[in-house]
Formats: sequence, C-alpha cells, structure tokens
Amino acid sequence: RRAAGSCVFLRLVNCEQIVNFKNHLSLRVLIWYIRCRENAKTIPSKEVFPMREYVLMTDSCCDLPDQMAKDLQLEVLPLTMHMDGQDYPNTLDGAAISNEEFYRRIRAGKMATTSAVNVGQFEDAMSAILEQGKDILCISFSSALSTTYQSACIAAESVQAKYPEGRIRVIDSLSASLGQGLLMYLTAHKKLEENLTLDQLGDWVEENKLHVCHWFTVDDLNHLKRGGRVSGAAAFFGTMLNIKPVLHVDDAGHLIPMEKVRGRKASLDALVAHMEKDAVDPASQTVFISHGDCRADAEYVADLVREKFGTQDIRIHSIGPVIGSHSGPGTVALFYLGRTRG
Repeated sequence: RRAAGSCVFLRLVNCEQIVNFKNHLSLRVLIWYIRCRENAKTIPSKEVFPMREYVLMTDSCCDLPDQMAKDLQLEVLPLTMHMDGQDYPNTLDGAAISNEEFYRRIRAGKMATTSAVNVGQFEDAMSAILEQGKDILCISFSSALSTTYQSACIAAESVQAKYPEGRIRVIDSLSASLGQGLLMYLTAHKKLEENLTLDQLGDWVEENKLHVCHWFTVDDLNHLKRGGRVSGAAAFFGTMLNIKPVLHVDDAGHLIPMEKVRGRKASLDALVAHMEKDAVDPASQTVFISHGDCRADAEYVADLVREKFGTQDIRIHSIGPVIGSHSGPGTVALFYLGRTRG
C-alpha cells in the first residue's frame, strides 16, 4: 500500500519542489519526505531535515595555542612569514619556526614580511572537507589588515561550484591575534555545547564579533613606523620621550592609535582602564592576553584584571610570527567582551 501511495505521490508532487530540495536531501531523506506527504502533512521546511556536519575554519592570525585549537576542533590555515629569503608557514605548532626563535631573530635585527593565506590554500582545504560530506563556517583575520578574507571568499565560490551539495559560509572576523582567537574560542564552545546549525552559529558570530574588544600597547615604535602606523618623526621623538601608544581595533577591523602615555607601566595600566570602562560582567568572562616575547608584562596585566574584576579564567599566549612581524617584541594585548569596541 505504501509503495503504491508513493507512486501516486510522485506523479502529483511538483517537480520544481523536488529540485528546490535537491541540495538538502539524500535519497533516504527524500523517502521520508514522501511519506510525510502521504500522511497529509505539510511540506517540511529545509530546517527540519537532518543537519549536515560542518567544520569551523580559521587562520593562524588567531594566535591560539596549538593544543587549544585542536581541542576546539578548528581547521587552521597558516599565513606565511618571510625572513632572509625563506618562507615560514605560521602554523600554530611552530613547526617551521617557533615563537621564541622568531623573536630572538627580530631582537637581533632581522627583518620580516608576511603574506596572506592564498586562494589555492583555501581551495585545497575547503575541497577536502566538502569531499567528506561536511560543510564549512570560515571565520577569517580582519579584512582591514589582510587579504586572507578575500582569498577565502574567492575560494569558497570556486569550491562550491564543484560541490553544489555543500555549503561554505565565510565571515570577516574584523579581529586580530587573540581577539580573533577569543571569537573562535567562544564560537567553538557555542557549537559544541548548543548543537547549532551552520547558519545559526554564523548569525551568532555576526551579532557578537564587534563585542570582542582589542586593546594593545607596543614597546618599540619603530615596528609601527615600518607598518605605517606612526610617522618616522613620531617614532623618533616618542622613543626619546619614552612615549608608549595605546591602540585598539575598531568596528571596521583597523588598528587605530587611541592615546599616548609615558612609560611602560602606564601603558599596561591603560589597557585595564579601558576594560574597566566597557567590559560586560568581567568577573565571569574568559579573558585572553597575548604578548610579543614579554610574558612578565602579560602576567602583570593578568594580575591587574584579577584584582580589579575578580576574573579567574585568563589565558595568556604568545603573539605569532605574522602578527609579531608588524607589532614587534614587547607588544601586550588584552581581549575581552565589551558593550562596544570603544
């Protein structure tokens, strides 16, 4: 009886409806769909069908510890640092060059440049995942600081044309370093704990990414001068007068100088002062702190955060070679959730 009814249904169902659902239905689910219609149920929306598994993808400018990224089940593509004519993929495990060795060379006067994740790297990684029958939510380094986001968008369009049953959504994090890392940390926990669909999680990221606040200070203005963040004159006189800039990442993902203070301690105190102004429930947050080969200064900031707010979950990690090529040794950055980025 059921087989006969199915045949009747197949004669009556609008072919366009089947075509519209073809990217969401396996044969097994199509049979289930037919049986629902046989029982006089309404056509189910695509959201009720079994959710395809999906992967969280990002890039190495998230600066997360390698083991944390693995625990969060992240697919991480490396940007590249170039030094002395050699290319060093910025993998989180430091396989090509460790953070410690990178900063040793920079302090010795070596110069470094960087390049984004290219389209081919993204195409290879995305294709491998879609071939496994999984979708992708890709969250990239700020488009205001790198072409990595644009590479991901181009690759996603190309790969989806080859795998039309798959889905890739690319989001510009408008974040950097452990700010991007904090966003990935929160996103991964949301995925693992709440079983959200790809689009539900993607929408959550879009709604919350500008609440990830980034406050930086640097010890050596010459690295900002090389990156065009300050003029040569400002770097010279600032160094002479022991002036330290305090910077943040704005809503457009740019790194913006916000104020100048005199002395290292004052610049570190300023990071926490900004957190005091706009952090949301700081005692219960997970706070990230990154540093450019200056762990003691990062620990100082962590102690201030604990003292002022009672925050217990504070994670400290080194800034990787790609971000570090532009910010230099002595950089300290504080990341937390706030009402706005300021």
